[in-house]
Amino acid sequence: MKAQDIMSKNPTCVTPDTTLADAARLMKTENIGVVPVVESESSKRLVGVLTDRDIAIRAVAEGRDGTTTSVGHIMTSNVRTSTATDSVADVMDLMGREQVRRVPVVDERGALVGIISQADIVLEAKDDSRAEKTVAQISKPTGKHAQ
Repeated sequence: MKAQDIMSKNPTCVTPDTTLADAARLMKTENIGVVPVVESESSKRLVGVLTDRDIAIRAVAEGRDGTTTSVGHIMTSNVRTSTATDSVADVMDLMGREQVRRVPVVDERGALVGIISQADIVLEAKDDSRAEKTVAQISKPTGKHAQ
C-alpha cells in the first residue's frame, strides 16, 4: 500500500504571513491539530507546519500577541515529508523514528499534496502489528518526562 492510498488529499494550509489568531481559528473550524505552512497559495511549496502545541509553547507561553504574530515566527520548519508513492511501511518508519503523529506528503517540486496522520495509519492497518509498534514508538516519552 502506498501513501497516496491513505493520505488526506489537498489539506487545508496557511502561509507564513497568516496571523496565529487566524491559523488557530482555522484549526478550530477544521478540527485539526496541525496545519501545513506553504510558501504561497499558488505554489503550495511546503515550508513548515504549525501545531496547536507550537501555538501554546512558542506563542502563548511566551506572551506573544496572536493578532500580530505571524505563523512564520513560530512554525516548525525542516519538516520530514513523504511522497505519494512511498510505501505505508516507510511512512510508519518515518513517524516512529521522528516521533511525529502527522507527515505531510509532497510532490517532486516540494508542493503539498496530502497529509498522513497517525489515525490514518491505524485505520488502514487494523490487523497490522507494525501499526501498533509505530504508535508506541511515536508516543514514547522523551526529555524530562521519560524518567
